[in-house]
Amino acid sequence: MLSLKRYTRLDLNLLVCLYVLLEECNVTHTARRLHLSQSAVSKNLARLREQLNDPLFIRISHGMKPTPRALELLPTLEKLFSEIDDFIVPTSFEPHSSNRHFKMALVDIVYTLFLPKFINDIFTEAPNITLDTQSWWKPNTFEKLKNGELDFGIFAKDTKPKDDLLTLNPPKGILSQELCRDTHQCVVRKNHPILRQDKREWNRDCYLEQRHIQVRCGLDDLWLLDYILAEKCLSRDIAIYVSDFNSAVNLCANTDFVLTAPSYFANEIAAKLDLVVLPLPIEIPSIAYTLFWSQHQEKDLGHRWLRQMIISRWRDFYTTCNKK
Repeated sequence: MLSLKRYTRLDLNLLVCLYVLLEECNVTHTARRLHLSQSAVSKNLARLREQLNDPLFIRISHGMKPTPRALELLPTLEKLFSEIDDFIVPTSFEPHSSNRHFKMALVDIVYTLFLPKFINDIFTEAPNITLDTQSWWKPNTFEKLKNGELDFGIFAKDTKPKDDLLTLNPPKGILSQELCRDTHQCVVRKNHPILRQDKREWNRDCYLEQRHIQVRCGLDDLWLLDYILAEKCLSRDIAIYVSDFNSAVNLCANTDFVLTAPSYFANEIAAKLDLVVLPLPIEIPSIAYTLFWSQHQEKDLGHRWLRQMIISRWRDFYTTCNKK
């Protein structure tokens, strides 16, 4: 017979706190993720130290360093929480009868270009679910994914690891799936002066002579393109910063400003607004539209259903676009 006496002293919340501390190595960050005060996390750590008879963390100049005993516990904790997930997660998911509420953070292009292409398929299979979307806002989005406030995030991720460090580097515990790749092009209004026959060649110098519309990506004013130009001691002349691509294209249609945008979006929106698409005369790496989710959601059957729907429908869209 299993002896339960020693387990009655152990609080599962303490183990959750220890797991997050091992991920963050910082009391403040742990408190934020667990929606606790710093003093509550410190008290939890004191109880853990007493029960496990080990200091668990040693203070260093930048945060805390786990002891060897704490590091030994990490794989055990991961296995424990995985088994608890198996215990509490439903064993089946029926999309047609589900009323699940899924929360997603999306880069704004997804609303215009991709979401309308497969939204009907999702609600055909699951007519009573709710999709609750918000704008991608880094680095806060990853934190919300980790603590369960969000189910999914979709962002355009740079494809070169070196460049990715400049723009989007997901933390430990966040899983991802590449959905498709895209390049960049330029968009201008139909009667833009650079389209006159007597104008010189459309090249890098001509591009940099123009005034530009810049779409902010979260908190960033700069794109990878701007970092690449800066390496050559060059820069774009930004006339106006906006928060989303839909605002940007409407401004583009009514000004002589140039908008640089992902190619799928540029081609689709140009057809609707009678704009002209030009090649981007600067070589930059492609971007990868990427789906992100928390490792803790991996075995949730409802989460898995929507994840697979997004991945399969997006691939269908990508295949169709490349056949045109």
